[in-house]
Amino acid sequence: MKKIKLFYIYLLSFIYMEFIYKFFIYKDIFRLSIINMLLFILPLSIFLVIITKLFKSSKKNFIIYIIIMLFFSIWFSAEYVCKDYFDFYISLSTFQVADQLTDFFSKVVIETLRRLPGIILFFLPLIISIIFHKKINFDKIKSKKILLTIVLFIVTSGIYLLGLNIEKDKSYSSYSLYYNVNNVSLNMENFGITNTLYIDIKRAVFGFEDKIIVINTDEEDNKKEEEPKEIVYEYNNLDIDFASLSENESNKKIKNMHEYFNNNPGTKQNEYTGMFKDKNLILFMAESFNEIAVSEELTPTLYKLINGGFVFENFYTPTIYSTIGGEFQELTGLYAESTGILSKFRSGNIYFPQGIANKFKEIDYKAYAYHNNYASFQDRNKYLKSMGFDYFLARGNGLEKRMNLNEWPESDSEMIKVTVDDYINDDKFMVFYASVSGHSGYSWAANAQARKHKEEYLAAGLNYSEGPASYIAAQMELDRALEVLIEKLDEAGKLQDTVIALVGDHYPYELTVDEVNEVASYKKDSVVEINHSNFILWNSEMDPIKITKVGSQIDVMPTIYNAFGISYDSRLFIGNDILSTTDGLAIFGNQSWVSDKGTYFVSNKKFVPRDGVEVSDDYVTNMINIVKNRVTMSKMIIENNYYKKVL
Repeated sequence: MKKIKLFYIYLLSFIYMEFIYKFFIYKDIFRLSIINMLLFILPLSIFLVIITKLFKSSKKNFIIYIIIMLFFSIWFSAEYVCKDYFDFYISLSTFQVADQLTDFFSKVVIETLRRLPGIILFFLPLIISIIFHKKINFDKIKSKKILLTIVLFIVTSGIYLLGLNIEKDKSYSSYSLYYNVNNVSLNMENFGITNTLYIDIKRAVFGFEDKIIVINTDEEDNKKEEEPKEIVYEYNNLDIDFASLSENESNKKIKNMHEYFNNNPGTKQNEYTGMFKDKNLILFMAESFNEIAVSEELTPTLYKLINGGFVFENFYTPTIYSTIGGEFQELTGLYAESTGILSKFRSGNIYFPQGIANKFKEIDYKAYAYHNNYASFQDRNKYLKSMGFDYFLARGNGLEKRMNLNEWPESDSEMIKVTVDDYINDDKFMVFYASVSGHSGYSWAANAQARKHKEEYLAAGLNYSEGPASYIAAQMELDRALEVLIEKLDEAGKLQDTVIALVGDHYPYELTVDEVNEVASYKKDSVVEINHSNFILWNSEMDPIKITKVGSQIDVMPTIYNAFGISYDSRLFIGNDILSTTDGLAIFGNQSWVSDKGTYFVSNKKFVPRDGVEVSDDYVTNMINIVKNRVTMSKMIIENNYYKKVL
């Protein structure tokens, strides 16, 4: 009986695994581009046939085949678990922040076991081929066929590269993603797993530079709005001569950066500039906090702060690389472009003179930071120091002596109780809290803080399933922490002179979209609106101020600096002061975006305008280029330690 050609085994196996992955993650195997995937699998299969059939011994070739297929089965399975649970894709650079997975090893094991039926499907081609391996041709390629095989590989590779030129000039075309844009999410959605892995390896070996795009905009898109004649606001900029720096710069990358920032006017001061001048600041990075946790009955303090200060009605917390991505965006005002820049950020070796503790210390504030889990997790003890926090207390460097840290997750309210006395009697203080009580898992058994508030939750008579119910109960602990904080500030006579700010790191991605929508006030999609949330910026003496402009985590720092009247250079943040007159913009993990005029979904290249809004023909194209530039510039700032060169 004639044996099956190995080429067909590889070809069908990869097509099968790609379609299974698309079905599990996107629930639709035809949702994304199939042509690019198939055009790549052809030369890949031929190349692997050549690699597999190196030896005269069929047994040795069979072993090579097993190793190759085992690798791809594991890679597909890992991508499936990581995206389905952690909501981000694996790339080579992801291993630089792998402790995010290893530090929650038991949870990773549990989530992997939960998806075991799906994982088995990824191993099915390997299992079947092992069982029937005698029917597959593993003989070495005959010498007269080697040249033909190589020619076929070259031809199919050429067809693949030619295929990239289809719709070459369109935004986020295959050509653009392959040659100009570095985004694992977009590559995964457009090319598939095997192709993205190849692109990732190619860029790791040969390097890659994102392109900065020159943007031609009309006056509307330049945001040149007339100011009231009676008030002329200055820009929130420092005295940096980017033009001169560019003229004297020999490094092309740095020169391009100087020119980019020279062409960026920055944001202007406004009626809220200095509104909180000389007040104290307590800033929270709230673990997994999302608007679905907020209700007047169960989380009354959160409800009061959200609706009693600045009311940001269109704020988002884009979920990019989990906690480290959200915290990076909040503290730096930059977009979390890749795990590569997050790794550099975590090292603590990046110069951040505009870091929040550095800026407040410049004006004689004392700065403190706290976290009710491990101080060294994700190198928080290193990067907080680069932000100016010389005092950081967490588990492993002293907090365990003050409170019980043997439950999971730990208590936010206890953290407040045992730390507030450190700073409350200072003349001026700036405090950063990284909370943990809202962390997954979301079940009564897995979350100590959910159990703590279970009876209160049940007494409310809500009928949500266990996931969202336990999530809300866990966030009730954050609410109680804020309640304790306000009480302590009031008792010390410091409440009127203190501003509380809070933003989440990401939405509770352990919950499914359906579970989120059980609680949400409107139906959310899985790309953009799932990330819609709240930004608290509150002082007890202010009246509510509604802000309809779009904002996200990267806008937090410039917004705070403007409100506190702090001198900073707005051009050097990728985010903007939400209270300024510039248009709002929120950028998500796959470079979909929301502006004040509408929402753009990258996957189907569709712009959905807000009700009653009309835009010019060039608006979407210009906004896409603005997004690409901001993402690229965030990466270049970190990679080149740019602030050290200009500040």
